[in-house]
Amino acid sequence: MGKYFSIAEFVKSDTADRKGINNRIPHEFVPHVENLIDKVLDPLREWYGKPIYVNSGYRCPELNRAVGGVGNSYHLLGCAADLDTRLSKSENGKLFEYIKEHLPFTELGWEGNGAWIHVALVLGREEEKEVFYA
Repeated sequence: MGKYFSIAEFVKSDTADRKGINNRIPHEFVPHVENLIDKVLDPLREWYGKPIYVNSGYRCPELNRAVGGVGNSYHLLGCAADLDTRLSKSENGKLFEYIKEHLPFTELGWEGNGAWIHVALVLGREEEKEVFYA
């Protein structure tokens, strides 16, 4: 897949494992994940120089409901990832600001008061750049 990220990271879910949910990504959504990795995640990791963790990537509809995701979540299409440095909110803030200033995105969210960052990149909607704080 990418230099730093894999499909396995995008489908891995403790909630899916615990609840017996098959979170395998449909083949038609794999290009969405590849686009997100190529244009956002790998360049971000290259710049940051330290590991970045995908807390949530692709979610099948059953998993999305189980985690309380919205019905129109870009996670359902493989276009979104929730990221974390696992170091601090300050370090997560560095990622957030870098994405906001230097990388393409459709959505960028500072979620859980900085506990993680949500980023989505939808083909054809790269310049919409909606930023939110939740």
